[in-house]
Amino acid sequence: MAEIKSHEFDRFVDRGSETYRIFVIYGPDRGLVSERASLIVKKSGIAQDDPFSMLKMDVSDLQNDPGRLLDEVNSLGLFGGDKLVWLRGASNEKALLDALGILAAGPAPANMLVIEAGDLKKGSGLRKLAEPSRMIAVIPCYADDARALNSLIDSELALDGLGISPAARRHLLELLGGDRIASRNEVRKLALYCRGKGTVEEEDVSAIIGDASNVSTDEAVDAILTGNLPALRHSMQKVSTSKTPIFLVLQSCLKQFQMMDLMRAEMDEKNLQVGQVMMTLGRHIHFKRKPLIEKALRSWTAHALQRETERLQAAVLHSRQKQSLEDSIAFQTLMAIAIQSARSQR
Repeated sequence: MAEIKSHEFDRFVDRGSETYRIFVIYGPDRGLVSERASLIVKKSGIAQDDPFSMLKMDVSDLQNDPGRLLDEVNSLGLFGGDKLVWLRGASNEKALLDALGILAAGPAPANMLVIEAGDLKKGSGLRKLAEPSRMIAVIPCYADDARALNSLIDSELALDGLGISPAARRHLLELLGGDRIASRNEVRKLALYCRGKGTVEEEDVSAIIGDASNVSTDEAVDAILTGNLPALRHSMQKVSTSKTPIFLVLQSCLKQFQMMDLMRAEMDEKNLQVGQVMMTLGRHIHFKRKPLIEKALRSWTAHALQRETERLQAAVLHSRQKQSLEDSIAFQTLMAIAIQSARSQR
């Protein structure tokens, strides 16, 4: 198995990636998946603006032409030289699995193949094909832990010659996580705001990323979990009036659903009751919110939690890529999840 652990990736992309022709990059952190895929593509040396050498595809492109991926990976470039196929939005589609099965069983393909996938469960079709193959580099991407976030903060601030105070770091860490691209963009925004100061202070973090102390994002998240649409509209209006970035609501909701997804998986795997998993994974939840979380765990299935987590991850990524549409993307996503929550509790 050629699985590249998180702490191994930087060294791998610098020294070892050229030994592979196929890469499967997956995980719940879609921003990190996208970022690592981009780094591998950049390392390949193939010009991304050359349509004859670089082919970007969505997995939906295979729906009406299941043999296309195999054809593209084995075809020769029009003017010679290496070619790279970059496939996005992958999961366990039959056309993809059929093509990858043939590629994994044969010699190294003529061209490179980079596959971006979502959160693939252990034993899913794509992982079952990719993980045993020595010719495929498998790169899981999970949400950044404190160590990774600290490294991200230090590296981004260092580009502008900035340090950060301990209090500012603690506050910033509370506002990051869940999606690598979103976290990186927030730190870059902070660095731009503090350029020339020397040290980032806590008040700088509050000023540029947003102070949610007066308008708790928990209020919006709770409205979503209960499926209370009027309460969600009211809380979102308060967020907007207070100038709190709507991104914080998206991020808080994402963290909540990721936690519930983990708790639900623990319940199903070990046949635990809600109360039992709340005593372990849920022990840090504020006592006033515990009944709400318990009710949500009883009404949401594992599949539904995974679906909504992926919806939130996509919204976080799209809101960072199209910041002019951030409010619309966030509001539509949160309302859609609240509607699903209301339905699940009927």
